[in-house]
Amino acid sequence: MSNFAVTPHINVQNEIGFGKTVLMPGDPLRAKFIAENFFENPVLVNNVRGVNGYTGYYKGVKVSVMASGMGMPAIGIYSHELFNFFGVENIIRVGSAGSIQDNINLYDLVIAQGACTDSNWMSQFHLPGHFAPIASYELLSEAVKAAENHGATYHVGNVNSSDVFYGDHVDVPEGLDSVYGLKKMGVMALEMEAAALYMNAARYGKRGLCICTISDHVLKGVETTAEERQNSFTTMMKVALDVAVAMEGR
Repeated sequence: MSNFAVTPHINVQNEIGFGKTVLMPGDPLRAKFIAENFFENPVLVNNVRGVNGYTGYYKGVKVSVMASGMGMPAIGIYSHELFNFFGVENIIRVGSAGSIQDNINLYDLVIAQGACTDSNWMSQFHLPGHFAPIASYELLSEAVKAAENHGATYHVGNVNSSDVFYGDHVDVPEGLDSVYGLKKMGVMALEMEAAALYMNAARYGKRGLCICTISDHVLKGVETTAEERQNSFTTMMKVALDVAVAMEGR
């Protein structure tokens, strides 16, 4: 893989290229925050469409961070290109999610063992029946260890990756039925990217993991601010970076 690869959405003209592991927040400003606050010698390696991508060193290990934007089509594009053209082996989504369980609160971590979805993403793979998108067990187990080491309040289980942010429940009370149905099945939280990441990782023989910080509680009506989501989810960031370090020799 060349450090000077060019794809429709990533243009790396810097010798440093990407690390083996890429952290992937949705927000470009969160990518910038991670690079500036955790990396040694961060270098901007991609800025096509303003989607900041940086490479630097954390605890002596080369690691990268790049934004995905919002939704499965967006993370699907970036994960496809990183996995196939830039030598990336691990992508860890570090995002925000909305809790739908009473015991999962603001700032808790959810580590997505699996990702339900209402998306049609899997249809491109021409599979019979349904495909169950799951995380890499190697990344998952290292994330649990790191969360324990950081004293984080965390939960491991299923999330729901939706194509819809403004669902019917915004205006129509009956629209909440689907949320309560997911809650009844033990789904921890709602987000919009993990399922596509997990399916792309499976297709290309790579590893994917989604770690989210709870930014709002869908059923309780409490939420964090945009600035808090951008700058204060530091425990999640440290957990993901520790996973990157643990995976370097594998």
